[in-house]
Amino acid sequence: MSVFTSVPAATLADWLRHYAVGRLVAFEGISAGVQNSNFFVTTTLGRYVLTLFEAIPRAELPFYLNLMAHLARHGLPVPGPIADRDNEYLGTLCDRPAALVMRLSGRSDMNPGPDRCARVGAMLAGLHLAGLSYGRRQDNPRGAAWRSATAARVRPFLPADEQALLDAELAFQAEVDVSALPQGVIHADLFRDNVLWDGEHIGGVIDFYFAGRDALLFDVAVTVNDWCTTPAGEIDPVRCEALLGAYHAERPFTAAERAAWPAMLRAAALRFWLSRAEDFHLPKSGEMVLVKPPAEYRDILRLRGAGAPCLPGV
Repeated sequence: MSVFTSVPAATLADWLRHYAVGRLVAFEGISAGVQNSNFFVTTTLGRYVLTLFEAIPRAELPFYLNLMAHLARHGLPVPGPIADRDNEYLGTLCDRPAALVMRLSGRSDMNPGPDRCARVGAMLAGLHLAGLSYGRRQDNPRGAAWRSATAARVRPFLPADEQALLDAELAFQAEVDVSALPQGVIHADLFRDNVLWDGEHIGGVIDFYFAGRDALLFDVAVTVNDWCTTPAGEIDPVRCEALLGAYHAERPFTAAERAAWPAMLRAAALRFWLSRAEDFHLPKSGEMVLVKPPAEYRDILRLRGAGAPCLPGV
């Protein structure tokens, strides 16, 4: 989440009249994140999050908004989108596609212990299981094709050793066959700052705008690489065991997933190294833009290539 497009208060107040959410009281930009313009919005009837979509094609947005509605109906702590008076989730504000969703309670924990990692693992399994009944289909927008195209864009900016690392990893991933792995809807960005804690319970899971269909194991790898990694980039075995064990208890891992696990950890690290490198070397302009350092996931990729913990069970 960032702010690339400013929104005048009078324009927002007028736009909100298309919704049954009351009158505008206050709003402020959100600086965290990198893809869309986001605002906290307070009205006379509640608290919401407004998103203006800066890069996602309008035709793809119903997939994300209806997915959030689907998961919320299944009892997951997901911000349900608000329909306007024409019963549409997607509107237009400041010449951008725009959506209003419920603002959930809680705050992120950037230093979670094993208990919270276990809760996240169980929640992620529940999200994957609920997503199996979601009728719309859209491939992971940051999948293999995106990785190849983004690598070509950022490669000229990298030093020789990083170019060699990138070339070797792309060649390795090209040989990985994920067709035998269980597939479904994945969040694809379940970092610590996208989970809100209300006491010891998960109060919210946010930022579904990278979601898509892919190997469920890839989503687990993305989550482990963030939630269970030490400051040095290594996997913390206690937190990792807690997260994977709780996930496995809800959706048991298959033998194919066990075999593919080291490669999935590497693929997840590659995805975020590339996206951060693109944001760093080819930045978008905006009022409040967070650019995360690419070196963190470059180093994680190198470490995952040296080995990974086993999945439980099978």
